[in-house]
Amino acid sequence: MRRVNTKARNTSVKGLDYGGILALKALLVIDMLKGFIREQEKPIIPKIAKLIQAFREAKLPVIYICDSHLPGDKEFELWGPHALRGSPEAEVVDELKPAEGDYMVYKRRYTGFFATDLDLLLRELGVDEVVVCGIYTEYCVKHTVADAFFHNYKVTVVKDCISSYEEQFQEFMIDYMSKAYGAKIESLEKVISSLKI
Repeated sequence: MRRVNTKARNTSVKGLDYGGILALKALLVIDMLKGFIREQEKPIIPKIAKLIQAFREAKLPVIYICDSHLPGDKEFELWGPHALRGSPEAEVVDELKPAEGDYMVYKRRYTGFFATDLDLLLRELGVDEVVVCGIYTEYCVKHTVADAFFHNYKVTVVKDCISSYEEQFQEFMIDYMSKAYGAKIESLEKVISSLKI
């Protein structure tokens, strides 16, 4: 994990009230990488851009979770080489480029938690709830949501800011994350409105 740029933006953040307990939301932007975006993912890019901007304006953490593989990575046996560390395809798409003060977490498996310092980062930031967007719903989104639940974070999935590798799984996986992990399934507009409280 690293901060983007050397000059951190103002990191003062506001907590949100959960029944008298002061808690903090963080946005997890999953795998919006140049090598992963197909035509069917393009419509969610401007929506995620709007979501990211809302979090920045609310002075809440924005955390990019990005595939970043080493040559010969075991995962290549299933998917073939992809998102090689340092390659152009492993970069965040230009429309969603990280800004000064955002965070980067690099992963080699589906979930943003396995063998990364995401949990440590969230705890150091005082985060109680993660808001999840990105791709792919049935792989990296689902597994990151599962691990967030296992680590006792509240989870909100922004339903119009995620996309499946195979479109027929989208609605099933959204319902599954709600039932299996207690994830709140919300629209972009509702999430943005909640930040303005």
